[in-house]
Amino acid sequence: MEIKVNFLDKLRLEAKFDDFTVVADQPIRYKGDGSAPGPFDYFLASSALCAAYFVKLYCNTRNIPTDNIRLSQNNIVDPENRYKQVFKIQVELPADISEKDRQGILRSIDRCTVKKVVQTGPDFVIEEVENLDADAQSLLMLKPSPGASTCILGKDFPLEQTIANMSGLLADLGIKIEIASWRNIIPNVWSLHIRDAHSPMCFTNGKGATKESALASALGEYIERLSCNHFYAGSFWGEDIANAAFVHYPDERWFKPGPDDALPPEILDEYCLEVYDPDGELQGSHLIDTNSGNAGRGICSLPYVRQSDGEVVYFPSNLVENLYGSNGMSAGNTLAEAQVQCLSEIFERAVKREILEGEYALPDVPQEVLAKYPGILAGIQGLEEQGFPVLVKDASLGGTYPVMCVTLMNPRTGGVFASFGAHPSFEVALERSLTELLQGRSLEGLNDLPPPTFESNAVTEPNNFVEHFIDSSGVVSWRFFSAKSNFDFVEWDFSGRGNDSNAEEAATLFGILEDMGKEVYMAVHDQLGAVACRIVVPGYSEIFPIEDLVWDNTNKALLFREDILNLHRLDAASLEALLERLNGNELDEYSDIATLIGIEFDENTEWGQLTVLELKLLIHLALRQFEEAHDLVGAFLQYNDNTVERGLFYQALNVVLEVLLDEELELDDYVVNFRRMFGDARMDAVLGSVDGSVRFHGLTPTSMKLEGLDRHHRLIDSYKKLHAARARAASAG
Repeated sequence: MEIKVNFLDKLRLEAKFDDFTVVADQPIRYKGDGSAPGPFDYFLASSALCAAYFVKLYCNTRNIPTDNIRLSQNNIVDPENRYKQVFKIQVELPADISEKDRQGILRSIDRCTVKKVVQTGPDFVIEEVENLDADAQSLLMLKPSPGASTCILGKDFPLEQTIANMSGLLADLGIKIEIASWRNIIPNVWSLHIRDAHSPMCFTNGKGATKESALASALGEYIERLSCNHFYAGSFWGEDIANAAFVHYPDERWFKPGPDDALPPEILDEYCLEVYDPDGELQGSHLIDTNSGNAGRGICSLPYVRQSDGEVVYFPSNLVENLYGSNGMSAGNTLAEAQVQCLSEIFERAVKREILEGEYALPDVPQEVLAKYPGILAGIQGLEEQGFPVLVKDASLGGTYPVMCVTLMNPRTGGVFASFGAHPSFEVALERSLTELLQGRSLEGLNDLPPPTFESNAVTEPNNFVEHFIDSSGVVSWRFFSAKSNFDFVEWDFSGRGNDSNAEEAATLFGILEDMGKEVYMAVHDQLGAVACRIVVPGYSEIFPIEDLVWDNTNKALLFREDILNLHRLDAASLEALLERLNGNELDEYSDIATLIGIEFDENTEWGQLTVLELKLLIHLALRQFEEAHDLVGAFLQYNDNTVERGLFYQALNVVLEVLLDEELELDDYVVNFRRMFGDARMDAVLGSVDGSVRFHGLTPTSMKLEGLDRHHRLIDSYKKLHAARARAASAG
């Protein structure tokens, strides 16, 4: 994690990281003002807080209340060496906690990350640099042995060369990558989390059987998501980009809707239209891209090549964003390598969906077959030794598709996790299934898995598949665990045998889709210096329901974005119109405004926590519609999960509105004790909200220029680096 420090007045310092700001000072005896803890005080507190976190985690997973658990830490300084200290952590536990849990709580503290880092002893590197924002890709280096050249199945270049090429590309783009975490919980299963130090919303996870393969995986995923603009999907890219020569890619084209909002004839083809618009409800306005919001410019469309005949078909960027998420995108050392990864991913998710929704029981992989892969078997045994039964299944549906499944059961909670992996190689698909299982997860994270069910509706409803797509945390049918499988086991092999095995494998996978009668469309994005592609298979590779294009399109943001950002400037008529749109578009009242309008607000602010319900409440207040506001305050207090401070504001508002709406009560009779209960500052905000002197309490004014929205500007700055690189590539070409 990158922490940037600013020098304030006197001895005060300000550290900024992620969306947080921490101020440090020195005690008065050390010439400071004592206005904040000192740096060493924060260090001491971090150890105690980390210990308490692990206690809380242990208790939460076992439904043990922490109300009567107390923890303290004291540091005992050696009189002869002040840098040699003992940290004594003491825990006071209630009498009714079992001896087993007492020992478990103490062992949980021993896992404290701060403690382990201090005990291991971090190395400090102190250096001068010309620019703090310069390349930090050295943070990624695993320092391979000189001349090392590690080749693995599926990769056209050695891992060391792949890592060097990809990290160099990111450095050339001006993207400062940092590794946030590594995990290696069981043998031969590694995962890590990397992110942009300046725009931490841009992050990926990597997985593999070794450190190097996991890092190559994370970097490859990072570059694929840059190349396909996935990090920025659903977000507003600002007015400068919206009016630039191009918005997404230099080869994009814009088409105006026809009369009566008809789809322009230049987009899609007959095959696609049968899939995307079966009932003739899709209109041009449904396909305006969310990122620019530039409806006057038309529909931003990207060229995809139809694989059956090589013809170019223009796909609206809005359609791809709404239906496919990150499915079918990949970067590789070569185009063939990227194609194999794209197609494997498409098969993995489509077959997984077919299995889950069909509630199929899959055949076990025989032990003698697993024995051929001792590294994978060691990882499976590692999970079993931790108390997690593991089922290894052939998910090829009788040898038809290159897909495997590793399913974990958690007897502690009754939850299960079905992890799927795909690749033309049986071994690679199996390894991916296992590494996917623990990508970015701790063993404690496996306590949150849902239990299986015999309720078919819970398994087959569309949102369950979306949950499986996001992090495989959806519901699985108990029928999946039947000993009587729906298919015979096949030790399949779709891998290539020649010198260009990835090209052979890509042709094989394309052939499977062709035999299924599917049209396949591909876009290649190589302007950033890496080979990346996106493959779309209409009617097969969608993640989200096709009807979302009409009924739940992300570009509904365009109905609200400008007015919400200009909220403080709206007159009564404009507020009424905004309220009418909020009420008339079937929005989930507890969905967040940040997602609705595509703005990355700081999560720790009122804007970051703002929901549709609260926004409607504040508009009613501004319009002095107190009965409607009072109804929504009640709903907010009953269901909304907001900060304690925000909750107290609405508690105070609730009682003030009750008095105002009761003709027999006078507010002046209660204000003194309301102030004693809620404090002057909070009551000033509440009373100002009802008399009109305070509008939209807590929401700082901004506009379409995005003033004060530093987090979102960092996201746009990240995208502008890609935009500039694409412009350079286009002019050079």
